[in-house]
Amino acid sequence: MSLKDLLDRDKARHRTLVTAQVVPESGRCVQCGICTFYCPINIDVRSHAWRAEAISDSHCLTCAECINRCPRGVLRFEQITLFNP
Repeated sequence: MSLKDLLDRDKARHRTLVTAQVVPESGRCVQCGICTFYCPINIDVRSHAWRAEAISDSHCLTCAECINRCPRGVLRFEQITLFNP
C-alpha cells in the first residue's frame, strides 16, 4: 500500500470519526452493560441501546471503546450531517 493510499485512508477515517455517532441495533442488545462499563466518560450507552437511540451526547469522544467491547456487535458508527445545507 502506498503512502498516498495510507494518507487517504486516514483522512477518511478521521472524517468519519468527526462526523459520527454511535448507533445501536437494539434488537440484538441483551443489556449486559459492558458498553457502559468501558465508556471513559461514563455515558450510559446501555440505556441508549435499550431505547434504540443514537448517542448524540456532545461529550462522546467517538473512541469506539463501547463498540469494540460489545460482545454481540450491537453498536456501530454512523456518519451524520453536522450542518443542514
